[in-house]
Amino acid sequence: MLRSMYSGISGLKNFQTKLDVIGNNIANVNTYGFKKGRVIFKDLMSQTVAGASAPGGDLGGTNAKQIGLGASLSAIDTMHEKGSTQTTNRTLDVVINGDGYLAFSDGANKYYTRAGNLYLDKDGILVAPDGKKLLDSSGATFPGVPPEATQLTIGQDGTVTYILPGSDAPQVLGQMGVTRFSNPEGLTKSGGNYFTVSNNSGTPKDDQVPGATGNGTIESGFLEMSNVDLSEEFTEMIVAQRGFQANSRIITTSDEILQELVNLKR
Repeated sequence: MLRSMYSGISGLKNFQTKLDVIGNNIANVNTYGFKKGRVIFKDLMSQTVAGASAPGGDLGGTNAKQIGLGASLSAIDTMHEKGSTQTTNRTLDVVINGDGYLAFSDGANKYYTRAGNLYLDKDGILVAPDGKKLLDSSGATFPGVPPEATQLTIGQDGTVTYILPGSDAPQVLGQMGVTRFSNPEGLTKSGGNYFTVSNNSGTPKDDQVPGATGNGTIESGFLEMSNVDLSEEFTEMIVAQRGFQANSRIITTSDEILQELVNLKR
């Protein structure tokens, strides 16, 4: 009886974690560049009541008799599939068409994201909404756009250009970089739509030019939406809810049987 009760408790904990992840996915359904999470379970160790036996003589072999002792978390994955593309017609909104991430820096650390809503600060520097500076294909920050500049454009190769008054020749500000990793699923979420390098993500690839060696290209006037599918999340939520209820019933039933055992002496 106690084995079934503790198995039910492990199930409750796991499905609570699953509901936590689903709730976070749904909360970020409209977050630009958000990558949804996925929970995977695994069974715990099993208690062997009788071991397997080999065939011998006139008798065949028998299989082992084992009782499982519950479940635990196997992994909480981050799904990096590309989200749908939304048209904004804003020059500083960019989407990566393919693999890779935009790189930003706060001066001490580097951060990576698929959210391409960029802005200009008072010095004309390309920044993220929270002020982190965009890095170019060489890993350096962009110079400031002159205050008098007009017709700022961003090409598919990430080249940022502008026009100065009295001149028709475009001036090159710099080239955006697209950073790829050998294991993007190993990146660590650090909040604010950002990922950071982990021990299992690998270091950024050397070639960060958009469109080169497998890197995605840059498309201006678009943003990548969250890759959360509401229909899938609601389905998973129902499954997790029923699983939670079933494990609660296991605990209740085990408790009732224990109560019957206690009452045997009466």
